[in-house]
Amino acid sequence: MAAARALRSCSWSARHLSCVHHIQMCSSVHVVKPKYTCLFGYSSFKFSHPHRLLRTTSTVNGQILQFKLSDIGEGITEVTIKEWYVKEGDTVSQFDSICEVQSDKASVTITSRYDGIIRKLYYGVDQIALVGKPLVDIETETLKGVDRTRDRTKLVNKDSEEDVVETPAVFHDEHTHQEIKGHKTLATPAVRRLAMENNIKLSEVVGTGKDSRILKEDILNYLAKQTGAILPPSPKSEIIPPLLKSETIQSIPVPVLKPKVFTGKDRTEPITGFAKTMVKTMSMAMKIPHLGYCDEVDLTQLVKLQKELKPIALARGIKLSFMPFFLKAASLGLLQFPILNASVDENCQNITYKASHNIGIAMDTEQGLIVPNVKDVQFRSVFEIAIELNRLQKLGSTNHLGTADVTGGTFTLSNIGSIGGTYAKPLILPLEVAIGALGAIKYSTVCG
Repeated sequence: MAAARALRSCSWSARHLSCVHHIQMCSSVHVVKPKYTCLFGYSSFKFSHPHRLLRTTSTVNGQILQFKLSDIGEGITEVTIKEWYVKEGDTVSQFDSICEVQSDKASVTITSRYDGIIRKLYYGVDQIALVGKPLVDIETETLKGVDRTRDRTKLVNKDSEEDVVETPAVFHDEHTHQEIKGHKTLATPAVRRLAMENNIKLSEVVGTGKDSRILKEDILNYLAKQTGAILPPSPKSEIIPPLLKSETIQSIPVPVLKPKVFTGKDRTEPITGFAKTMVKTMSMAMKIPHLGYCDEVDLTQLVKLQKELKPIALARGIKLSFMPFFLKAASLGLLQFPILNASVDENCQNITYKASHNIGIAMDTEQGLIVPNVKDVQFRSVFEIAIELNRLQKLGSTNHLGTADVTGGTFTLSNIGSIGGTYAKPLILPLEVAIGALGAIKYSTVCG
């Protein structure tokens, strides 16, 4: 009996309770929580005191987490990396912009879900990234766990300095203003690139734009203060010299141009982004039976109305073109003929009549053809349609349209008049049943 008690006492003294520090991710709110799991194990050193010892072990330098590219839209399996806002070694906080990716539907800015340091970028610019695969490696900070480790170790050291050696804690001296306050810095991709090229932290720059948005001028002013440079004055309009007399012009010899020698080579590039979507969509559209109808409409009264409402809209900060009127007119037509605001399944077995008039507008951008749509046109006024249309045009020109902006369309209008066209036969977007095209507005003489 005594031997058994001695054995249990010896066995207990040879054990210690260790607390292993893990990181638990709460995906719903993107909050990193420390979780402590208690494990029993055997120690490699002897205790000189009979009291129980609590010792913590944690990764001082942080834990490397793979930040995977999440699903950014239904049916999207791959994206193209268009721009990196960070580089290896940069410190990021939650909701900081990491990169901008381009899918076959829209451009999306990927933000961080962790606080930490970028350790690895898995892709370069213009490379294809797969959904669900690692995008970057982030070393998460574990300062709170280290603080608890140091505090508990100091408490034990008061009883015995020979048994336990204090765990050295590593702290980061540099904490950006953004990390302390925990808010997202507002800046456009161009401003972020300018700051990154000049090694400027956005958290150190005071934004003068709306909602403290950092502008390009803020970066230049900050750079001038750091370097002591004086910003160049704004460029003045060039003075155009007066035209030369005809006699002087005739006396100037015509320069002889050397024949150009073609030295270029053929090159092959992959079709990506919007161009890839356009090829796929137009190929599917060619399988749809089409019927074209063209006619002319007298817009004399509409031109007068737009001229009267334009200064009123401008006073409200709204750019009013003819397009909002056309969208509203199309919506009134769809109310009268709902079969044009419908969709047919791929097997042509069912037709679905859409309740909302989500009218798409074909836009020609530098990235290719895109078709964002104005939602619920039947409920909007002409001014409200103009506001939404201006927003879509601005985002489309800067390649920042969201997935919701380019999906869910029920009817489409194509404005070929913007390029001077008169008649056109556009292709119907699958799975819609109709599309309209608008030519240029021209003045004509009516006899009679």
